Amino acid sequence: MNTTVNKDTTTNALEPQWLLDRRSSGRETYSNLPVPSAKDESWRFASVLSEDIDAFKPAPSPEDAAIDYALANSTLVEGSIAELIFVDDHLVQSKSLPKDLTDKGVFFVSLNEAIEKHSDILEPYFLKDSTRLGSQKYFGLHASNVKAGAVLYVPKGVEINEPIAVYHWSNKEKGLICPHTLIIAEAQSKVSLIDVLASTTQENTGLSISASNIQVHPSANVYRKVIQNFNAQSLSFQLDSAIADRDTQLENIAINLGAAKARYENQIQINGSGAHVTMYSLSVAEDTQEFDQRTFQTHNAPNSVSDLLYKNALFDTSRTIFSGLIQVEEGAQQTDAYQTNRNLLLDSRADANALPGLEILANDVKCSHGATTGNIDKDELFYMLSRGIPHRVAMQLIVLGFFEEIIEKLGSDSLAENIRKLLEEKFASKIKS
Repeated sequence: MNTTVNKDTTTNALEPQWLLDRRSSGRETYSNLPVPSAKDESWRFASVLSEDIDAFKPAPSPEDAAIDYALANSTLVEGSIAELIFVDDHLVQSKSLPKDLTDKGVFFVSLNEAIEKHSDILEPYFLKDSTRLGSQKYFGLHASNVKAGAVLYVPKGVEINEPIAVYHWSNKEKGLICPHTLIIAEAQSKVSLIDVLASTTQENTGLSISASNIQVHPSANVYRKVIQNFNAQSLSFQLDSAIADRDTQLENIAINLGAAKARYENQIQINGSGAHVTMYSLSVAEDTQEFDQRTFQTHNAPNSVSDLLYKNALFDTSRTIFSGLIQVEEGAQQTDAYQTNRNLLLDSRADANALPGLEILANDVKCSHGATTGNIDKDELFYMLSRGIPHRVAMQLIVLGFFEEIIEKLGSDSLAENIRKLLEEKFASKIKS
């Protein structure tokens, strides 16, 4: 495999007409749709967006200091078989796949390279479908501006056991970045990809509108994780979608730690029987952070499973919103679908809102949804204090235990340990003795 350092990638590939049309449609959508408000059902409980979105602009090529910082700190994913690193939507380093995989037809390339060399493979998927969960306006802005991202194509029968990593760094003040990840897993293939979203400084006010699209063809296995850790000045949208065909296995794990306001939309369509989809999320909110989570599990085929578990821990006056819908179509008999949201309040001023829902048109299904909100168990805390464990340490252990159910699903001991370290760093500044 080869590692290439790129100092300037400002030139886009010549774009095909189908892509130009989709960009134009995105610009029209962004211009014509109003700014969402809390009166909109899909934005219920969310704070009104007071930021001037138009003030955020794509940034020029980053300076060497920002590149050096990004390269030195793109270490969350250990043992990746290939990776891409972007700063302000500019590709600054790439590590290519091993030759034995490229010889089998696998490609993992930047979006610009994919547009230039694989337009025919992109056309059925890239920017074709917007979100249905409320952020259509911002998906339009993403579509009109997106130039950075990763495209991963895995041919039929090819299995990749090592992780693939993509890092997106925000650096410029009032900079707009539009990360995009497209995964196409053909029949009987297997792959794991991890996206990391972060800031190079604690001061820059950035806007990120990221999107991902995962296409899982029959009997393929896809494992995708996304870790959002922007600084506390940033605004983040994550607009993710996936389509699972028959006998597939799809696992999506989201870790949300950063940003002043972060909205995470995840919509899953199950179009084939025998599919098994899991959706996990872990969020830690502090100070005045707001995490707004919207999900949509659609079962269009019989004999399939979807299981969602979102956990949030809240400090100070932070807020979380969870709104999820399980939709089972008339022909999707023998569906098993589950949806759980659990919130742990670490301050009486914190606020967690939950709106789980079901829409079932079939009569032979197992579906459930639920949400719980509570404080740290006083008996558990007393037990630990009575055995000499300091109060701050006891609180931290309880919260880490609350999240362990999701952390252990990351599938990598090193990644799990690195996430625990990030959580410990955040807890250390908030849990008082």
